[in-house]
Amino acid sequence: MLRRFIESSRFQNFITAVIALNAIILGLETSSTIMDVAGPFLHALDQIAVAIFVVELAMKLFVYRLSFFKRSWNVFDFTIVAITLMPAGQGLSVLRALRILRAFRLISTVPSMRKVVEALMRAIPGMISVLTLLSLVFYVSAVMATKLFGAGFPEWFGSIGASLYSLFQIMTLESWSMGIVRPVMESYPHAWMFFVPFILVTTFAVLNLFIAIVVDAMSTHVDVEGSQTRDEIESDHGEIMNELRELRHELAKLNARVERDEKAPEIK
Repeated sequence: MLRRFIESSRFQNFITAVIALNAIILGLETSSTIMDVAGPFLHALDQIAVAIFVVELAMKLFVYRLSFFKRSWNVFDFTIVAITLMPAGQGLSVLRALRILRAFRLISTVPSMRKVVEALMRAIPGMISVLTLLSLVFYVSAVMATKLFGAGFPEWFGSIGASLYSLFQIMTLESWSMGIVRPVMESYPHAWMFFVPFILVTTFAVLNLFIAIVVDAMSTHVDVEGSQTRDEIESDHGEIMNELRELRHELAKLNARVERDEKAPEIK
């Protein structure tokens, strides 16, 4: 009975609503004006939300026992609630800030978000390969930029660290032209031959590979789910057909027996 209750859609929707409401409350607590007016009320609502989360986890632990921790999303929920339950007194403002982590529980309660995260997790191996390639491009470019422009612009390219930061800014296209490239071109007119290929490779090629890998992972995830659904339907269809064959066989036996019983008096 309890298991059916906590797995019901109504209960899941209720928990989702509480998580969203609690996230809004924690956001409102950052406003001193609102806290002056409704501070105690918001604190009370926050404590009620925490109590609901604790009761929810307690019920799941009671129902599932140790198997509760076999599901990664349950471990995620347990960790988030445990972190936010830590005492946040003087000098522990970081722990108070961590209370907003409860909002991440929406990921585990909303199926569409859960699918996106699962697809991202599947894409990690491919993303690591792209990140390694991007790091290599950055390192080679940083060494070249330090050698080429370090003497004239030590603030931007005086060291590998400064060059890496400047190239990262250029890759994000944040004031890359008027902020860095054009001033450099005033002293080095052919500097565009270095920066333009760098932007084309990093911003428009390598970074788009991340998007391609994630989209491919999500597409694969959808295909796998569709295949599993088709397999389940085919399995159910096969079981139904087998049951129908058995029923036909039993019906045929029954008809044959009835016919024999009807013929027996005639023979006598």
